[in-house]
Amino acid sequence: MNSVVASLQVPDRAVPALPDPADLAARGLSVEISDAVATVTLSRPERRNAMTPSMWHGLAAIGAGLPAQVRVVLVRGAGPSFCAGIDLRLFSEQGVPGEDRVPSVADPGFEDWVASCQAGYTWLRDPAIVSVAVVQGHAIGAGCQLALSCDLRVLAQDASLCMKEPALGLVPDLTGTKPLVDIVGLPRALEMCLTARAVGAREAAELRLAELVVPNAELDGAVADLVAALLATDAAASRATKALLTQAAAGGTLAEQAAAERRAQARLLRSKLAQ
Repeated sequence: MNSVVASLQVPDRAVPALPDPADLAARGLSVEISDAVATVTLSRPERRNAMTPSMWHGLAAIGAGLPAQVRVVLVRGAGPSFCAGIDLRLFSEQGVPGEDRVPSVADPGFEDWVASCQAGYTWLRDPAIVSVAVVQGHAIGAGCQLALSCDLRVLAQDASLCMKEPALGLVPDLTGTKPLVDIVGLPRALEMCLTARAVGAREAAELRLAELVVPNAELDGAVADLVAALLATDAAASRATKALLTQAAAGGTLAEQAAAERRAQARLLRSKLAQ
């Protein structure tokens, strides 16, 4: 097993425990829990929060260790940028200090290794939480895909999104392609990815890649208002509704969705009667 993955093993979700803060800090991450809100911060501002495998594995460990009371997860970047993408030194001869080398594509475990990195993103879709990307400055490549992995995106006016991977001779492989196509449609997704152009905050709002765009100075206030509104909704109803909407987005007929609504309503109300 990759040493980064092995060192971040956490207990089963039934007994959640967040990774050690010092360990996370060494990986360029931090997490703070305040009642029902978790704030996950990419903390490599000297590199514009450029991402490494240990960060992806650290994000996965945070997701696995979230306390059950957390309902909203904010994902932020320290400093003026959300995330400048993958740390390109990973592909250089010297690599990134303290990081394992990216495994060779000839390694039979290469795809499993990519899956372990993707796990840092997939937990943000969990129906138990609502995830919000709080984006200022650059959100490039891996950073753009991290924002796309969240349920909602709040952008500062200086935010810029870019699916950079094809320009680097890579494909986007951190679970960002499906939400991008779901949101903007195939033609626009093709244009964005194959030109690797930057999409500013105003255009992002027009393309529905941002739920809200605000001046930089108002970003924290806008996020606080959104969090308060999300937490004002009944927790069980919120989880059930997110699961229903996610199923609806995945496709299926109206009859299938109507049946899913009936089942979800029955489960929800029966659980409340049992309390």
